[in-house]
Amino acid sequence: MNRIESRAAQWGIQTQYRDAFGQTRAVKETTLRRLTAVLAGGREPDDRILPKTIVVRRGRPPSVHVAVPGEAKMRWRILGGDRAAEGESCGSELCLPDDLASGTYRLELKVTWPAGRSEETATLLVAPACAYQGPPAAPRRMWGVAAQLYGIRSRRNWGHGDFGDLAQLIDLAAAHGAAAVGLNPLHAHFDDSPENASPYSPNSRLFLNALYIDVEAIPEFPGREAAGLRDAVENLRQGELIDYPGVAAVKMRGLRLAYERFCQSGNAQRRSAFEHFRRQSSSVTRFACFEVLRRRHGKPWWDWPPEWQNPGEDALARLASEESEEVGFREFVQWNAHEQLDACRARAKALGMAIGLYLDIAVGVRPEGFDAWSGQGSIVADAYIGAPPDALNTEGQNWGLAGINPVALEQAEFEPYRRMLEASMRYAGAIRLDHVLALKRLFLIPKGLQATEGTYVNFPFAALLAVTAQESTRHGCIVIGEDLGTVPDNFRETLAEWGLWSYQVMMFARDRHGAFAAPEQYPENAIATFTTHDLPTLAGWLRHHDLAVKRHLGLNPSENDEQRDRAHAALAAAVGPAPDAAPGLPEVARYLARTPSRLVIVSLEDVLNVADQPNVPGTTIEHPNWRRRLPDALEDLNRDRRLVALGDIMAAAGRSTRRLQEA
Repeated sequence: MNRIESRAAQWGIQTQYRDAFGQTRAVKETTLRRLTAVLAGGREPDDRILPKTIVVRRGRPPSVHVAVPGEAKMRWRILGGDRAAEGESCGSELCLPDDLASGTYRLELKVTWPAGRSEETATLLVAPACAYQGPPAAPRRMWGVAAQLYGIRSRRNWGHGDFGDLAQLIDLAAAHGAAAVGLNPLHAHFDDSPENASPYSPNSRLFLNALYIDVEAIPEFPGREAAGLRDAVENLRQGELIDYPGVAAVKMRGLRLAYERFCQSGNAQRRSAFEHFRRQSSSVTRFACFEVLRRRHGKPWWDWPPEWQNPGEDALARLASEESEEVGFREFVQWNAHEQLDACRARAKALGMAIGLYLDIAVGVRPEGFDAWSGQGSIVADAYIGAPPDALNTEGQNWGLAGINPVALEQAEFEPYRRMLEASMRYAGAIRLDHVLALKRLFLIPKGLQATEGTYVNFPFAALLAVTAQESTRHGCIVIGEDLGTVPDNFRETLAEWGLWSYQVMMFARDRHGAFAAPEQYPENAIATFTTHDLPTLAGWLRHHDLAVKRHLGLNPSENDEQRDRAHAALAAAVGPAPDAAPGLPEVARYLARTPSRLVIVSLEDVLNVADQPNVPGTTIEHPNWRRRLPDALEDLNRDRRLVALGDIMAAAGRSTRRLQEA
């Protein structure tokens, strides 16, 4: 191993890796140099006797190994929270108190031995035994509906699903015995380029997408007629696909009118609530300033004038004062988004839904977005997240997303990760971590290089699991890990041992002969579902529709029609044939309902027999990804026989407390 390989390995950068074909790929020196420079920032690794981060789990012996000779004497002190502890140890094992509350502490250590002495500090994470597992009184087995919220069709929204629709969907789901409503990521996007609509490529994971605001629910909004928006909104409601630029234009117009009236005549209670939100959300003014600067300069933040590329708090305070109206407007938008989503959370709780909202968290952020600008010390904007070559993507994948820098993350005692979790957990009874492999390693590609030139970078896995468990229990939020694809040895077992639920997709739960797994083979602490947003819907899969779409787009469909027919036969063998035809949603739902998995999720696309999937990976403008609206209006779904039948199936399987409807 040469010097650059040795230095890269010291920073957790893999100098070679095994790909999906089982072949070992050596990583180019260019990649290693670039990633080492990005992660290390010119620093050399510390020569330490203590790990930088120590993880202790409640209920387990809190012993820490120290890399010193056996005859060493150690004095230690723990600081944090409302208490401190100190003591002495001999040898190389540091025995800590076993009664520390879950939290983050600072460990100070002084060591002496015949040949020398050393003083070090480390972050001490005391974690619960496992992540939150749900309310004790909740049913052991539950079900929920999943929706791409933007695609909800209703007779009152503005051509794009919103939090008003979500409130109605919660009512609908609860009435049919569901414990959860699952949603695509609701992260903030660039509202001035709304056509870049993937919910998995956010501007920020700390704030909310303004297009989800129900503008007519804002007390200060004067109404569509008075705002001159009636005809525009009516036209937006008619399309089969979402007109993102049109929606953004009318929503921003409506929000600005609401803000003007709020400034002129907002009542004292509303003004007080707004000021409280600004105080509690410490970074909302910073986010608002970023949005002002982004529009002012019209280019990525690294091309802004130097004084704005990484400004201090004093400079931002001056900007907020100079641009008080625009900064105030951006804060007002986020306040209303928060108020409306929090009302949905409260509504689900009031209706007795055991989980309530189940929110997705994207694996990364846009490198030109707020999180990357604001967190330059912790976000890697000069390398993109992706995936190595596999059977479907022989050139690898570059997702164009920036991820967290594991070195900086540890130095910051994991606060950036905590803030990201808290931003979604505050509203949710469950979250799903997209590409949960990122807790252990990320495939990073230096900017300007091909996906085949990337490599894996290791993350502090145990520490991130500890922080996840801490935040999960603090917020009372279940954590699901999207653990699909090729994973390292013992990865899923480690997640399960920490209490993170698995993500079981029936379409993939098949043996090498193509047979579907029996229901009893599914794990208990898991979500079971037929498909995902990146895969065919059930109707599309049954009709070979996805194969035809991919062939039309020039993509590898991964199987031919004959192979799909065999898969259909395997499905019929697993779930049993339908009374008059091939198996469909009722049979698949019964099959999933029989699994021991804690939560079964059924998408509204599958309930409504939609053939097109929300997203076709490998396409951008070639296909209308993230733009499809559901075929049926939300107001009509309560009486929809397909949804009624689904609720009955789940009730019959013991997944609902609702009585079966009369025949």
